[in-house]
Amino acid sequence: MAYTFISGATGGIGKAFAIACAKKGYNLFLTGRSIGKLSVLKSEILSCYNVQVEIFACDLSSEKARAKLIADIDKNNIKFSQIINVAGVDTQKAFMEYTTDKVLFQLRVNAEATICLTHALLSRREEKAELITVSSMSGTTPMPYFALYSATKDMLINFSKSLHYELKKEGVKVTVIAPGGVPTRQDIIEDIKGQGLWGKLASKSPIFVAEKSLKAVKRNKLMYIPGYLNRFLYRLIKILPQKLVLRFIANRWKKQTKDAF
Repeated sequence: MAYTFISGATGGIGKAFAIACAKKGYNLFLTGRSIGKLSVLKSEILSCYNVQVEIFACDLSSEKARAKLIADIDKNNIKFSQIINVAGVDTQKAFMEYTTDKVLFQLRVNAEATICLTHALLSRREEKAELITVSSMSGTTPMPYFALYSATKDMLINFSKSLHYELKKEGVKVTVIAPGGVPTRQDIIEDIKGQGLWGKLASKSPIFVAEKSLKAVKRNKLMYIPGYLNRFLYRLIKILPQKLVLRFIANRWKKQTKDAF
């Protein structure tokens, strides 16, 4: 019996992926930091959809915790037809305001955990499989005052695009997702409001992102950016002088700090 693996499953985008996959009849293996939230999500899904749901609470920043997660997968002889990497840390502040612990936490979740889990789970996949990694529009350009998040998300874009070509001959479809504003938490909702009309028009709901992403990986798209305005912005950023883009971003983001995790 094949499963869809979703990290960060209790967050806004992760939960939307879980529900969208359950609607399609996919069995789910869900992980997140809180066993309580995972249990509630499992009950919610089972009350509406006829699928199997396995849950395992895991602090993805811990190598030992990830090892226990993989051990549980092997104990139950679970194989995956889909891997959906959603978990991430979006701390936002000037780099020199970070503590070393915060630097390591963000790197371990966004980079180390995503790459290590992808490697482990691809080794436990069905013959034909799909891999979705959620990056961000923030990863498509350097971002002063959001530098570490932007750098890790850029890494995920390059990593996923490389795997797209490495794994094509093995029948694995690989797509990286770069959403713009997605109203999942109150602080993000406030960020979107702060961007005025553009933020309102460019933001997309979690379920929109999830459903469109599932369609994108079926078509084996290299990268998918949800929303026409976000795709326009992506192209605009690529042709504008980088100094101009960096100055605009710095002026926009230096005024706020976010330490959500």
